[in-house]
Amino acid sequence: MAKGYNVLFVTSEVFPYSKTGGLADVSNSLPQALNSLGNEVRIISPKYGQLDERRLQIHEIKRLKDLSLKMNGIETKFSIKSSFIHGKNTKAQIYLLENLDFFKNKGIYQNIKTKQDFSNNDERYLFFCKAVLEILEILQWKPDVIHCNDWQTGLIPAFIKTIYKDNPYIRDIKTVFTIHNLAYQGIFPKTSFAKTGMPDEVFEAGSHNGKFSYMKTALAYADKITTVSEKYAEEIRTDKEYSEGMEDILDKRKKDLSGILNGIDYSVWNPEVDKLIDYRFTSQEIPLKWENKRELLSHFKIDYNEDTPLIGVISRLVAQKGFDLIEEALPQLMKENVHMIILGQGDEKYKKFLKAIEKKYKDKLAIVIGFDEVLAHKIEASSDMFLMPSKYEPCGLNQMYSLRYGTVPVVRNTGGLADTIIDYKKPNGNGFLFNKYSTKEFLDTIKTALNLYEDKDKWNKILRNGMSLDFSWKVSAKKYTGLYKTLV
Repeated sequence: MAKGYNVLFVTSEVFPYSKTGGLADVSNSLPQALNSLGNEVRIISPKYGQLDERRLQIHEIKRLKDLSLKMNGIETKFSIKSSFIHGKNTKAQIYLLENLDFFKNKGIYQNIKTKQDFSNNDERYLFFCKAVLEILEILQWKPDVIHCNDWQTGLIPAFIKTIYKDNPYIRDIKTVFTIHNLAYQGIFPKTSFAKTGMPDEVFEAGSHNGKFSYMKTALAYADKITTVSEKYAEEIRTDKEYSEGMEDILDKRKKDLSGILNGIDYSVWNPEVDKLIDYRFTSQEIPLKWENKRELLSHFKIDYNEDTPLIGVISRLVAQKGFDLIEEALPQLMKENVHMIILGQGDEKYKKFLKAIEKKYKDKLAIVIGFDEVLAHKIEASSDMFLMPSKYEPCGLNQMYSLRYGTVPVVRNTGGLADTIIDYKKPNGNGFLFNKYSTKEFLDTIKTALNLYEDKDKWNKILRNGMSLDFSWKVSAKKYTGLYKTLV
């Protein structure tokens, strides 16, 4: 086995301790996959709210209890607790930073009642970034690389190269910064920068329209920058539609920017072993997939018909995910021979629209507002097609889940969707792609898929092409290990 590296994986959320989206799943699975290749990866994340420490097996570390850090001239106490994330044959240690001033609330980035961002998010994640570096020497475990994720960790590369540049324990640690979604940048007033204690040159490097961007600061100071698919890495650097105002700095750093596709956890998302679905199946047992469909439709009191395809959607109900296209397309789609189930939470306007149209077509359309892990698995296992008409999609996971479950994706040709879906016209085609962000092109592509569904031999070939692919985390982990090698 090749030489492994010590890597501290810094993240604002990690399943099962905290989760708002895909970052939490990545933060759980990638470190384990990296460890299975001979690296030693430890995770650090804030401990939000009152977690069930017994259930999650969180333990105190005596030498990391009641530590203090000076913020704006005020001493702030914090402790580091420890737990382990266990996979099938791997595990990863996680440090959870406990602090009652900044992380006592149950919400991660927002107040869970008002849905508004916390007003002190600048200080919360400034504190987190500083604390991560302050504990390293006490840990007596020195990382070769600190792997930062999204804007909440964006100050770490700049701290290392400014305030900590003379600290012998820290100064030679390399940094990798991964962009999971460039749309969220951690932009704060100039007054927030003053709280960092860093020299003015950092503000100049990280300023965006006169404000201070944690994301841009990371892009300026990290040794290497990655994002979560090759296509998205190209899009954010060359296309203003995707770059969110960061095209100049990304183009400047293009030699240090690469795309590494996220993976999925096949111990969780795999119809052969999935305990959450009614009938487990392989690519050679497709009739069992139809039995899952029968059960799911029965649950929603929709009549099963073997000639009627079921279309699934699991998504945030927001414009980024293409819900304006879905809103415009649904009335026309309901005229076709289809059944449809949509699971998601998000903007009120889409919730209202979906609940209204469900009443009109309750014999063929089911809407569930919220998130339900069990139902998500059942939709993936039961659907014939899966819609992801995203405006942009850094990586996307649901299309990879769908492929594994023999559910054929209909997706826009962007970001990670473009890197994982091969159009049906090609010999190894596994799905349907459309290019232009328009309702017409989206609908036309769905209708093409519906027509092809009638030819079961051709359809099953597309389905099996998807089921045969390997999007496991091991593939991604090998690429990240190769990236660490270029730095150490």
